[in-house]
Amino acid sequence: MRARPPGTPPALGTAPVSPSTLRTTGRALLLHARGHLRRIAFGGLLGLAGTAASLVQPLAAKALIEGVGDRKPVMGTLTLLSALVVLGAAFKALSQYVLAHAAESVVRGARRSIISRLLRLKVTELDRLEPGDLLARVSSDTTLLRQVTTQSLVTAVTSVIGLAGVTAMMGLLDPVLLCVTVGVIALTGVVLTITMPRISRATIRAQSAVGAMGAVLERALGALRTVKASGAEERETAVVHRAADDAWRSGIRAAGWQALMGASASLSVQLSFLCVLGIGGARVASGAIEVSALVAFMMLLFYLMQPVSDLVQATTQFHIGAAAVARLREVDLLEIDEAPEVNRCRSVGPGRRSGPSATVSFEKVFFRYRPELPDIHQGVDFTAPGGGMTALVGPSGAGKSTVFALLERFYEPTSGRLLIDGHDVLDVPLAELRAAIGYIEQDAPVLSGTLRENLLFAAPDATEDEVREVLVRTRLDAFVHALPQGLDTPVGHRGMRLSGGERQRVAIARALLRRPRLLLLDEATSQLDAANERALSDVVAEVARETTVLVIAHRLSTVTMADRIIVMDSGRVRATGTHEELITKDILYRDLAATQLLVPAPDEDVAAT
Repeated sequence: MRARPPGTPPALGTAPVSPSTLRTTGRALLLHARGHLRRIAFGGLLGLAGTAASLVQPLAAKALIEGVGDRKPVMGTLTLLSALVVLGAAFKALSQYVLAHAAESVVRGARRSIISRLLRLKVTELDRLEPGDLLARVSSDTTLLRQVTTQSLVTAVTSVIGLAGVTAMMGLLDPVLLCVTVGVIALTGVVLTITMPRISRATIRAQSAVGAMGAVLERALGALRTVKASGAEERETAVVHRAADDAWRSGIRAAGWQALMGASASLSVQLSFLCVLGIGGARVASGAIEVSALVAFMMLLFYLMQPVSDLVQATTQFHIGAAAVARLREVDLLEIDEAPEVNRCRSVGPGRRSGPSATVSFEKVFFRYRPELPDIHQGVDFTAPGGGMTALVGPSGAGKSTVFALLERFYEPTSGRLLIDGHDVLDVPLAELRAAIGYIEQDAPVLSGTLRENLLFAAPDATEDEVREVLVRTRLDAFVHALPQGLDTPVGHRGMRLSGGERQRVAIARALLRRPRLLLLDEATSQLDAANERALSDVVAEVARETTVLVIAHRLSTVTMADRIIVMDSGRVRATGTHEELITKDILYRDLAATQLLVPAPDEDVAAT
């Protein structure tokens, strides 16, 4: 099935936290927490039990005071009060642990889900995104879920219940003092209404700034040798510092609004305490209420501080979480490749030991990277028969590497068709297509890890004998034997402990170990010395007897060993033939052979077309 053309969603991290976003946040949070709802509910019940134990304490204290005043035995009441204190603390501690356990599980699940999606993003999406910002979403944004999915939601519920309980008990003790308390605390609601939207906006700016800082830092670290060789350390440091300053300013702004909310909540409770103390004292003096009732009411007011503070904090955390969830949802809207669990396609088949070599055809292929850009391919049309080597040559920008990108379905053609064994690649399950192809990039990327892990990266089920065989074929056997840990030697970040030629040989060995039906080589021997280049050229020639090999050629040695050569220019196929044929009939190829391919130009009378 053909995938729809990729859209252009808003830049990541710029979506505002609107009321509709907040509603969506609640649904998204439930989605993240759905596998842990029982544990979260259990933690909430434990919290409610602790709240209930705390609410009963003022009544026990009232009974204790009255018993002392009436000279009655109070040991039982004192024991009950002590037990309530211990039980309340125990229930709350256990509730915090259960909720923390659930929160960590929610964060782990969110990270696993996002990582799985990021590694399946379409190349077109990755082309417009910053890796550092994506890493920030996996790390810092998911961390915010720890607070909001458990502490925020559960605390909000328990705080509301606690407030209801405290309010009811206050009403039973003295309705007048309750009205005074509610009137003062209502000021907190006004502050919440004013500050919450500002907290949301400040938080999303802070998270976006953190992502931007990660993107800038990743840019510098990814080209650190170039930065050092250019003497640009100070300039790049200044760029990263500016991004860090932006993140700092956004974080300070968000912290300021959060501090205002917290201070307002605390101030409202303290004002309530003073008002109740003054008015309550007057009511005791007038005989309207007993001293024990005022003490119990003051204790309830003291306990009221916790649920009010918790409710304010839960509301703040929810808005902070809304910003994080909004950024995580943006990742969910990005286009991904189809799932790897697909039915095997008989025409392409699995990669290793999968049958005859593949036939490749391009039929009037047009392609552009984005709608606003010019066409890279303008009617590319050629056929590479099964088996043998086909070389692609042409000046820079001719569209040679795009041929490989389209075959791997990193991109899809604007029009025209790409066929493998007569089947449109867009109709072939993606996992099966890529399993049949071995792709060796020009820069020969090597992943952090051991040498063995890199060799087995594309063929994890390869045997030790197959590994030894490919090491000999790629002339890596002596190199591996000299390593202190052999194949288990770490290669460093991006293979930095290997030379350029060693990285290329590892990449070639990795591709050959897969035994693909179609091998794509983007001049994979460019960093090898002459002896190793000749040896690996012989290996490629041997592979070409049983596998279709397409190679982007920049060296004469590669071109002359090809069975056929395709000359590309300005996104079109200009000519096709052997080296000898093209030297005599195509002026562009003759110029390339005399300059880029490094052979003397033939005499004009021989080369005339």
